[in-house]
Amino acid sequence: MGTDVSNAGRPAYFTVRKAAWILNVEPSAISRAIRLGTVRTTQRNGRRVIPASELARLLGQPVEQDGGRK
Repeated sequence: MGTDVSNAGRPAYFTVRKAAWILNVEPSAISRAIRLGTVRTTQRNGRRVIPASELARLLGQPVEQDGGRK
């Protein structure tokens, strides 16, 4: 008999690498957005992570990979 430990009811968080994969951009683009303050992060277990609600917000907006240069 196993114990089911789920994240039900707890907010989800993603690393920069996982968020970049979900958004289909380079991790450096996410890191740049964090430095510029356009992506909100939080500290969890000593790591900088991105809340799922922030990813949902970003999925509704176009994300530029080249930092806006044309």
